[in-house]
Amino acid sequence: MFHVVSSLLALYVAWRVVFLQRWRSGTKWGVAVVLVLISQHHLVTRNFFGSMASPEIPAVGLMLLGWAYSAVLLTAAFVFFLDLCGLLAVLCSKRVGRCVLGAPGPRAGMGLCAMLLAALGVWQAVKVPEVRDIEIEVAHLPAELDGFQLIQLTDLHASRLLPRTWMQAVVERTNALDADMIVITGDLLDGTVAARTNDVEPLKSLAARHPVYAVVGNHEYYAEHQQWLDHFKRLGIRILSNEHVTIRHNDAEFTLAGVTDPAAAPLSQPMPDIVAALAGVPADSAVILLSHRPGGALKNAGAGADLQLSGHTHGGQILVLHWLTQWANEGFVSGRYDVEGMALYVSNGSGLWPGFPIRLGKPSEISRITLRSAARQR
Repeated sequence: MFHVVSSLLALYVAWRVVFLQRWRSGTKWGVAVVLVLISQHHLVTRNFFGSMASPEIPAVGLMLLGWAYSAVLLTAAFVFFLDLCGLLAVLCSKRVGRCVLGAPGPRAGMGLCAMLLAALGVWQAVKVPEVRDIEIEVAHLPAELDGFQLIQLTDLHASRLLPRTWMQAVVERTNALDADMIVITGDLLDGTVAARTNDVEPLKSLAARHPVYAVVGNHEYYAEHQQWLDHFKRLGIRILSNEHVTIRHNDAEFTLAGVTDPAAAPLSQPMPDIVAALAGVPADSAVILLSHRPGGALKNAGAGADLQLSGHTHGGQILVLHWLTQWANEGFVSGRYDVEGMALYVSNGSGLWPGFPIRLGKPSEISRITLRSAARQR
């Protein structure tokens, strides 16, 4: 379905932009063919250069393909809006409406604008993320833990696009924050252990006052899931799979829990189970839950979580188009939400999938979260 939709968008751009231009017929058909090929580059890489999740192409190639593919999508979005305006204009004036629907100049301009924006978006996607500061009040958090700082990393997506050098820069920026704890909410990588061992090695250097905890995301299930779980142990990262640990700090404590991802289903691996994750947790304990996807937040709140940290959405990656991502994730896409008394924070992510490397208005982030105690304020 992904490839079909991509090809339809390319054909739409060819129909509503290319074939309206005053170019030679051969030029029009040539550009149309190129657009379709760009829209299907994932199909090519999936069959000849790695996999859909992990295209094994040099970073420059991935950036160029990402730029071209993103430009096609943006052009389709811009032209669709223009066509919609033209159809509405027809209701008032057929002459004006037909002029809008058939004008080649504005459509060519939109294509050029899309290419420039796509270039900016790719640069925004691959740069080292900035630190984003957030304060969140956590129900049941002891007063002694007011001001506890944790760093949330998510959607690192180690790959040929975001290799060891990028990961090392993220680790150095994270360690410089001198946090109490570092957590990772899934999608650490794309590819096999053999392909990504060098790229994820810097994660071994993550340092805070408490050990590093993480949960898996959907991409961990796409290649050698069990081997990656074993490798994370060697990196000193403790994976929470439908389980919890007690974190003691300043003579007080809270519960840190984690659940698996629904992508486990095809592999017959354990599905997310909040009940199992919180089994045996005292009723008065503050519970911080790590869940890769923000979906299921309502159920998690009902089970007793006080704060859920998630990623997965990449913030929607493109402003306005992020509404589609929001719709696909139960209304959650970026930032802080209140869910039946539970705080939910959805990070934009530090990296992203190399098959669609673009960010516009939804910057990457290293999330520094300062926990606040309601008890201290009272």
